[in-house]
Order: sequence, then C-alpha cells, then structure tokens
Amino acid sequence: MLWTLTLGTNMRACCARATIVSALILLTAALGNAQVVANEARVGGRVEGVVRDSSRALMPGAQVEVHAAAFSASTVTDAGGAFAFENVPGTAGTVLVSAKGFQKIEQAWSRAGRQAVHLEITLAAAAVSQQVQVTAYRAATLLSDVPVSDVQLTREDLQDTPALTLDDDLRQVPGFSLFRRSSSRTANPTTQGVSLRGLGANGASRALVLEDGIPLNDPFGGWVYWDRVPAESISDVEISQQGGSSLYGSDALGGVVQFVSRPTQPGGISLDTSYGNQNTPDLSLWAGGQKGKWESSFAGGVFNTDGYILTPDAERGSVDVRAGSRDGTADLMVGRKIGEQSEIFARGWYLDETRGNGTPLQRNDTKLGQGALGANLQLGTFGALTLRFYADAQTYHQTFSSIATGRDSETLTDLQTVPSQGVGGSAVWSRQAGKRQTLVAGFDYHEEIGASHEVLLSGGTTDLSSGGRQRTVGIFGEDLIQIAPRWFLSASARVDHWSNFDASTLRQPVTPPNAATDTIFPDRSQNAFSPRLTLRNQVNTHVSWNASVYRAFRAPTLNELYRSFRQGNTVTTANANLNAEHLTGGDAGVAVSGFNGKLQAHGTFFYNQIVNPVANATCLPPPNAFPGCPNPVPNVIERIRENLGRISAPGVDLGVAAHLTREFQISAGYQFVDSKVSSFPANTALVGLWVAQVPHNSFTFQARYSNPRVLTVAVTGRAIGNQFDDDQNQFPLGSFFVLDAMVSRRIGAGVEVYGAAENLFNEQYFTAATPVPQLGLPIAARIGVRWDFPRQ
Repeated sequence: MLWTLTLGTNMRACCARATIVSALILLTAALGNAQVVANEARVGGRVEGVVRDSSRALMPGAQVEVHAAAFSASTVTDAGGAFAFENVPGTAGTVLVSAKGFQKIEQAWSRAGRQAVHLEITLAAAAVSQQVQVTAYRAATLLSDVPVSDVQLTREDLQDTPALTLDDDLRQVPGFSLFRRSSSRTANPTTQGVSLRGLGANGASRALVLEDGIPLNDPFGGWVYWDRVPAESISDVEISQQGGSSLYGSDALGGVVQFVSRPTQPGGISLDTSYGNQNTPDLSLWAGGQKGKWESSFAGGVFNTDGYILTPDAERGSVDVRAGSRDGTADLMVGRKIGEQSEIFARGWYLDETRGNGTPLQRNDTKLGQGALGANLQLGTFGALTLRFYADAQTYHQTFSSIATGRDSETLTDLQTVPSQGVGGSAVWSRQAGKRQTLVAGFDYHEEIGASHEVLLSGGTTDLSSGGRQRTVGIFGEDLIQIAPRWFLSASARVDHWSNFDASTLRQPVTPPNAATDTIFPDRSQNAFSPRLTLRNQVNTHVSWNASVYRAFRAPTLNELYRSFRQGNTVTTANANLNAEHLTGGDAGVAVSGFNGKLQAHGTFFYNQIVNPVANATCLPPPNAFPGCPNPVPNVIERIRENLGRISAPGVDLGVAAHLTREFQISAGYQFVDSKVSSFPANTALVGLWVAQVPHNSFTFQARYSNPRVLTVAVTGRAIGNQFDDDQNQFPLGSFFVLDAMVSRRIGAGVEVYGAAENLFNEQYFTAATPVPQLGLPIAARIGVRWDFPRQ
C-alpha cells in the first residue's frame, strides 16, 4: 500500500515536471518565433509594383510613396512604369501614387514574413474639376470654375515646345505677344511688355507678370525681363486673359501671367543645357529639397547668343552688325515649415544682362537685384493668409545713335543711365464660408522711384535728368459662391489710389552761355474703382459656359512719363502729363469635351475698350503738332507718348485639343481681334486705323507624339497676320508663318537628349520698321541634354 502510494506520488511528480518542461519548450519556441517575426519586421522586405493608366499603358515618371508605421520613402516609376522599395519594415502599410493629370490613389499592402509585396496600380485621369488654379481669383480655385479662356501650361508642355526662350514658349497662346514680334533673344528690354487680346503693349506691359505672387514687371518701365526665370524652375504657367485690376490693380489692365515655381518636395536636381547656331549656349538649373522642417531651392541660368544682323540684305550697310545678348540669373529660396501646412520663406534674385542692338554704338545692359519675404499661413477655422514683401533695385544703361543715309556710319547721340528702385507688399486672406462659399480680401502697396540721366550729344552736349516717384495703394474683396450644384458666381471689386510726386526735369547745357533749366512737375493723384463679375454654368459633364464683365485701369509708368528713347531714326519723347488708362470689357465663352475628355474645344467672344490709352503718336507738322512735340529734325521721325481718345478691341478666341492616343495629341488655337482707334480728337485721321503692333489674325498649332521608351516628337506652328509698326499705319510688317520642331529620346536613368529647330524653313519676316525694316529670328537650331535626379 505504501509502495503503491509512493509510486503514484512519484508518477504524478514526474508528469508535472514533464508538463512544465513541455510548457517551457513551447514558450521558448513561441518566443523564438515571435523574435524571428520581429526581426523580420525590423529588417524589412521589398515592396514593388507597376503603375498603369486606365488603358493599361505603362506610366513612367509617376510619383510613388510607401508608408509603414513611422517609415516612409518616395521614388518615381521607371520607363516601364515599375517601382521598388527595399528593406521596408513592418508587415503592412500603404502606397500612395500620383501623376500629373491623374487622380491620386492610395493602396494598402500586407505580407507574411519577409516575402516581397507586388502591387498592380491603375490611375484614372483627373477630371478638370479636380485641378486647381490660383491666378484667376487670387485664391486656390478648381480649374473647372475659372473662365474657359484661361490657360494653364505645365512643365511638360514647356519642355516639349521647341522654342528656347520663355516668351517664345508662351507665343503658342493665340493673342500673347510682346510689344513687337521680335524674340527676347534680341529685342531691346524696353519692348518686352506683354500684350493680350490685341490691347498692345506700348513697351510697358498691359498685363501683370508674377512669379509666386511677386511682380516681375520692371519698376521703372513696366516691361519684363523674361530671362529672369530659369525654365527648369517652373512647375506651371497660368494665364488669365480678362481685365484683372479687380484683384491685382494697375498693372493687370489686360490680364495676368503667373509662373508657379516647382515645390521642394520631391527634391532633386534638374539640368537642361544646349548649344545652337549663332554661337548660342544655354544652361538652366534647378535644385531643391527638404530636411526636417527646412526647405531650400536654387535656380540659375546662363545664356549667350551672337545673334544675327537685323537689317535685310537690300538695306544693309557697314554699320550693321549682329544683335546678340548674354545674361546670367540666380534665384535662391530658403524656407521653414510651421506646423503641417504653414511656411515662411526668404528669397532673392539677381540678373546681369548685356545686349547689342545691331550697330557698334547701340548697346544696353541691366543689373537687377530683388529680395522677398513671404508666409503662407493656414489659420484653421480663421482661413488662410498669404503675405508677401519685396524690394528691388536696378541700373539700366542704354546708348543711342543716329545712322547716316546709306547706313555706312553712325553718330552717338545719347548716353542714358536709368537707376530705379521699387518696394511693395501684399496680404491676401481667404476663408471657406460653409461648403459653397469662399471669401477673399486683401491689400496691396507698391512704390517706385527712378530717373533717366542722359548725356545728349546732338546739337551741343547737354546733361538731362528727369524722373520722379509713384505710389499705388489698393484694397480688394471677392466672394466666390457655388449658388447651385451647377452654377458658380464670382464677384470682386477693388479701389486703388495712385499718385505721382517729387517729379522734375533738370536740363544743364555743358557748353556756355546756355543756362540750366529746372522744371518741377505738380504732384498728381487719382482713384480707380475696378469691379468684375463672372457667372459660370456647368450644363452637363460635357458642356459649360461662362460670362464676365469687368473694369480695369493702368497708371502710366515712370518710363512713359519721364524717359525719351530712340530706335533707328525714330525718336519718341516722354510726356509728364499722361493720364491713367481705363478699360471696360466683357466676354462670354463655351467649353465642350467628349470621348472621356480626349476631345476638348472652347470658344470665347470678347470686347474691350480702353479710354485714354497711352500710345506712341507721330507728331504732326506745325501748326498741328501736339503739345510737347519737339521741333522737326530732317530725316528723323518724331513721336510723343500721348493719351489717345479710345481704342476698341472686339474679337473671338477659338481652341481645340484632341488626345488621339495616349502618345499622340494635337491642339490648335485661333484669335481674331479688330483692334482699332475709335476716337482721338487731337488727330481724327487716326480714327479707324489699326492699333500699332497688333495683328488682327493669329493662329497656332501643336502636334506631339510622346513615347519615352521610343522618342518624343513635337511640331509647333505660328501664323501671324499683317500688322503695322506705327500709329499712322504707314509701315506694314506683313504676315508670316514659322514652323518649329523638336525630337527627344531618353537614353538612361533621368537622361534625355534632344534636338530642336525654330523657324525650320528659315522664313523671312519683319518685326519693326523705323522706317528701315528689321528681321525676325532666322532658323535657330540646337542640340541639348536634360538630366533629372532622381528621375521625374
């Protein structure tokens, strides 16, 4: 009995020990497996995939982000649409994929152990209603809600345009032009103001040009240095072709052009360099990125061209030489994130430019520096606030000469130096008011000071200094309302006060006994009220229409008021008594799309009328000469800046784009504008004549085949109708057609080579008649390479 009890006790103890040992073994195994899983999760594995569009075509260049707990990384798809991430920790996460023109998609992934994850991702085309534009309403607005005539060009659009300079890229928009037909490669800076919808530019731009909300218009003359903006730094270009003074004030009389810079995320480096005939090297560079809460970007460019002789063979003399240019520009930005959505930044620009104007003695150069401070603040339920403050300083030098009959000699007539400074700032507040309304309000201020210092060498040496100051202050408000599911209303208004003061002209003859004369101009000021109303209706998914009415104004620039100039044997005198221009206009447009957005067409009728437009008016002989016209000089055409009575510019703008396949698309645009002088009491002979430098017909087209695995081919064409160089319509420039072409191919990771030619058939056309005609750009070919790291 004792033995039995002892044996049973021993057996129970043994079983208990066995059970404990077994449990320990199982626990150890479980812990080991858990440690293995933890190690595998910590070490990570591969997440890969392929991105396609809805037609199942592979999509190179799509942006891909992987997220797993605290881990994140980004890349872009290769030429085969593939992406891969190594050593991604965790067993589950998400992948976010985006591409220009497509809807973003977020897809979850999971895995067991370290096995690779393979994803097949399909992107759907983004509806127009999902794309955003800022310029039209000075606040982020759905592209579907802006007028159909507004234009948005992407970085890819600009890269696939054969033109080398930025202004020539934008000439693919019908109705966009500078004061003259000539490219900024060779044009004098004072002729590089923008004209939209046939309003003319008069040297000073009748459209405001911005870069990220900072004005690029010259503070003294209102023209634009197009080489200031390196092409590689641009993300988008937005063009609003309605009178924009209700939001932007004086400079936006005829519309707004805005360059939107590339964001610093995703970061990287982009470079585009080329070399062409006329000894034309060019380089554009962008680099940017983020580290923690800090971000920075740098953009720069250098350019040179020996140019070409402007005068036709039949008119050419020994005094005619090539008109060339060279420039260097730099743009540095440093910013810091505040919270998740706000940022502050500081930014600086520098430009150094030199130009030869077609004869040995005619040259100009510019040195320009600008700095800006800004903030983009998200205020939660209080809305958003955008702040900008900027200041710039520049010095412009110009020499003028008189060319002898036969063009075998020239005589220096004027040495001109124009220092100028500008300072300004803006504050724009916006806030959602419910689900269907956005309120916008803001304040602008800018002030310019400048003078033209001249040494006049004809008729005895005279020192002449003329200049002054100008100040503009404006406040504005805007209400954006979705009044019904398919109806959108925008109402905006602005009040500006502009003034000219401290203006004078000092004339000091160097040779006695002539005495100095000092003319003090009275201070002047004026108020301007600029309203705009836009109504838009989305009839259905394929058809929409809009109608707008607006008023706008432009104050004369310091250049128009106080600086005279000479081109060839045409002398234009400044006029310190100029008044502001006032525009009244309206438009109505229809947009139609079909075949899942592959076919898009639009048409817009517009009517603009400017009261007191500033023009270069040809002086009449005594006794009918305008006040201020100088005494006639033999072999010289005398003009003076003058307020005409009215000009009218009714017209129509048509456009169509067809995406025939994913690789092939064509587009075309046409504008007709009947821009004429409708009133001028001082010289009724001008009534009914065409506005100088404005063609009535312009047509553009582009055909593009893009297959990164094979090649990209782009062909663009421009047909421009006749226009006149002068107000009296005595110097017609004729019509012309030019064809440009580009071929490019990727040859490696982020590397693309290309060849491009402008004016492929070497069409001869005229850009000016002073009265000797000047030629436009002849054939200009180049080869180049682009490099993106990482590949975009």
